[in-house]
Amino acid sequence: MSDQTAVEQTGSVDLERIMQMIPHRYPLLLVDKVVDIVADKSAVGIKNVTINEPQFQGHFPSQAVMPGVFIIESMAQTAAVLVVYTLGPESEGKLVYFMTVDNARFRRPVVPGDVMHVQVSKVRNRGAIWKFRGEVMVEGKLAAEADFSAMIRDT
Repeated sequence: MSDQTAVEQTGSVDLERIMQMIPHRYPLLLVDKVVDIVADKSAVGIKNVTINEPQFQGHFPSQAVMPGVFIIESMAQTAAVLVVYTLGPESEGKLVYFMTVDNARFRRPVVPGDVMHVQVSKVRNRGAIWKFRGEVMVEGKLAAEADFSAMIRDT
């Protein structure tokens, strides 16, 4: 193996670039930036949770809590950015569909004012099917975790 092939492609992705990479938009774009991304391995997405988000009007008006499905969706979107980052510009705009969600656990509520650190790691991929492990940390504490798989498809 040459020295060049041993070097991992690493970096970060800002919000504008995320919107070029995946088709999600407000109010369902649930990752604000991606940091510490390593092609074909892992990424950490950041989601700043604010009271202005529409889900808090009904979940719950007297005690705002981020819905668990949105937390899992933030994992999936971070993973989708990792997939596009890994595959390159020709994969931009393709859809990444959930296939499975397993072992989902919610360890603590996520509330407005929290910053979610969404950590995803590729477990494996075969063709268009990718499997991931995700964890969401808030203030260094585990808030949620799940294993999930997805398929990348043309739009």
